[in-house]
Amino acid sequence: MLQIRTPKTGRAKREVEKRAPKIVETGKKTLILHGTKTSQVLNTVLTEIYHLKKDNAVKYTRRNDNIRPFESGGETSMEFYSLKTDCSLIVFGSHSKKRPDNLVIARTYDHHIYDLVEVGIENFKSMVSFSYDKKLAPQIGSKPFFAFIGEGFENVEELKHLKEVLLDLFRGEVVTNLNLAGLDRVYVCTAVSSNRVFFTHCGLRLKKSGSVVPRMELVEVGPSMDLVVRRHRLPEDGLKKEAMKIAPELTKKKEKNVSKDAIEGKIGKIYMPDQQVGSVPLPNKAKGVKRERREAKKKGDTKKHEVKKQKLEA
Repeated sequence: MLQIRTPKTGRAKREVEKRAPKIVETGKKTLILHGTKTSQVLNTVLTEIYHLKKDNAVKYTRRNDNIRPFESGGETSMEFYSLKTDCSLIVFGSHSKKRPDNLVIARTYDHHIYDLVEVGIENFKSMVSFSYDKKLAPQIGSKPFFAFIGEGFENVEELKHLKEVLLDLFRGEVVTNLNLAGLDRVYVCTAVSSNRVFFTHCGLRLKKSGSVVPRMELVEVGPSMDLVVRRHRLPEDGLKKEAMKIAPELTKKKEKNVSKDAIEGKIGKIYMPDQQVGSVPLPNKAKGVKRERREAKKKGDTKKHEVKKQKLEA
């Protein structure tokens, strides 16, 4: 295991801060590993996955004899390399008579194996075998579209799990806003059967459509392959609950008596107590009554004054 040391230089401190947990995480890095034996097809697959994620991937070419996914103790080296390279996604390739052209995709949480999906590669076509206009070649780091075709991605447990893993592997950094002009690639996944998925990578060609939204055409740029699901392992309930926790800073506090409507927008409710007008006692001396008495009193004083004047004149 790695020895824990406190950073002493500024560069080491900055590196530790990069690996520290963040409220909003950056894009996931991918680690590509080779098993004891790999075929030519598998080597090409691993190389092209590395090229598709070149801006956010680490590739090791040395053979690893002690990595055996789905076996107890066989995942220790994967977790060690994940911690060493700070990668949360691992792609491991191996080839044997029992499982030819075998590809294992693993996700980690806190540098421990979270879940695993094992697929077999069949009918593989590399990027070199496709002829197209090189201007349509997707740019490194661009955001992709995903198209999952077939009911199997909603009904079959293995394909639902594979869909989640493929999204995590190829989607890159999560963003809130996206420029349509920067979209230049599509990953198309078609559920052929309950355990087979046709996977291909296409470039986008934008054409005029007479409206604001352009018309899109797909041009296959590779790689293309069939993914046959062999084994998969879902995460444990306790680990899944811990991984799905949301930071308190990101959770919005619930506003009381406030709701939102798509048409009316923000709607608020105001609660007022019952006004029991009948039981409220009225004051004996109202302002209006006092005013009338004052006016009457003034009129009475003026009349008395006129009477006294008349008596004195008489």
